[in-house]
Amino acid sequence: MSETDVLLEVRDLWKEFQVADGPTIQVLRGIDLEVAAGERVAIVGPSGVGKSTLLHILGTLDRPTRGEVRFRGEDVFRRSPEALARFRAESLGFVFQFHHLLPEFSALENVMMPGLLRGEARGAMAPLATRVLEEVELGHRLNHPVGKLSGGERQRVAVARALVLEPPMLLADEPTGNLDPETASHIDALLLRINRERGTALVIVTHNEGLAAQLGRRVEIRGGGIGLEAPAGGTPSAVG
Repeated sequence: MSETDVLLEVRDLWKEFQVADGPTIQVLRGIDLEVAAGERVAIVGPSGVGKSTLLHILGTLDRPTRGEVRFRGEDVFRRSPEALARFRAESLGFVFQFHHLLPEFSALENVMMPGLLRGEARGAMAPLATRVLEEVELGHRLNHPVGKLSGGERQRVAVARALVLEPPMLLADEPTGNLDPETASHIDALLLRINRERGTALVIVTHNEGLAAQLGRRVEIRGGGIGLEAPAGGTPSAVG
């Protein structure tokens, strides 16, 4: 991977938690990881090994104990809290297992929200939100309160919300973990299509082996570090 291809770079990343009146727990230990522009990466491993913690740090929702997270060459945690919030809004999209939508608002209003919070005018955001909802095949649900949509439709709204500001990277934590298998397969296909058509890099934490197999690269977390890494369908090799 050439330097010009690297979108996200993680170097010697550690995360520790201090238990009250107890020992320090090391969740992540010396993680090194690179993600190229437009790449698809599955982060896999047993429950409790730090997959979600890693994703939250990549998304700057949490800070590492030590180590660097570089985005297009810049250490993001050197930014002020205000600049870090702007970076997160402009450069990253997030999709979680539980969609965190506002149920009393319409699909259109939920998708507009990232832009409105950034200070964009409703008149500017409405056509952008409409277009991305049509892209995820919800153009006929623009004005429906999301509380009345199906689980799969709500997750499509969440994907649209993550994409409305056109971030170069989408981070997803078990995006289909709360859906039935058929609906999950539709969301998986949607994420892969978004990557293919938009060139949006995907980093997805998942227990879904079917989804992991379709992504371009598989990174397994073991004992707080990267244990195995392989291209989709390839033979895993030890790392570190």
